[in-house]
Amino acid sequence: MANKKKENEKELEVDEILSRSEQFIEKNKNLLLYGLAAVAVVVGLFLAYHYGYAVPRSERAVQAIFRGEQYFERDSFALALNGNGLDYEGFDAIIDQYGSTKAGNLAKAYAGICYYKLGDPQTAIKRLKSFSGNDTQIAPAMIGLIGDCHVSIGEVKEAISYFEKAASKANNEILSPIYLKKAGIAYESLNRYREAIDTYTAIKEKYNRSMEAMDIDKYITRAEILSKK
Repeated sequence: MANKKKENEKELEVDEILSRSEQFIEKNKNLLLYGLAAVAVVVGLFLAYHYGYAVPRSERAVQAIFRGEQYFERDSFALALNGNGLDYEGFDAIIDQYGSTKAGNLAKAYAGICYYKLGDPQTAIKRLKSFSGNDTQIAPAMIGLIGDCHVSIGEVKEAISYFEKAASKANNEILSPIYLKKAGIAYESLNRYREAIDTYTAIKEKYNRSMEAMDIDKYITRAEILSKK
């Protein structure tokens, strides 16, 4: 009998909840309809932007960058950067038009390299810093190139921080020892031999199978000798 009473009470609670829900819907149906309509409009605008603007724009950016990559591969950095005056506008123009797309972002990396190769490290730094990437190959290489740019204009301390950042971001046997070695040499140029030794030792211990590790002992020895003078 008690169980039956509890079941009836639960049924009443459920009915009451459903009734309140129905009352709420009935009372606020216009508001809900407006809300659903607003959601539909937002979704519609997103789809229109994505398929009507973003996707075609990305495709145009990919087409635009293709010729530049061909010039870049042939070391024609000025043409790759500035265009040929005919059917290709150059990486800078691609960045201005399509900078927010993946191809436009890649153009920033290409442009940075071109400026560096053409002897303009200051502009190269600006372009390279605007590049956004999280991979373990291209992104560390661009960070390391920023370090090279700083070295070329005599900003060695700044260069070291970028070399170390590049090595950390790459975290692999190929790129990390390259940038650690650059950092070690930079430390030596500043007479900071203890840091240079630590950096070279990191290559020997952590990346002992790399090309840089093959002759790293002579760098360690040299830094140790210089540190005692």
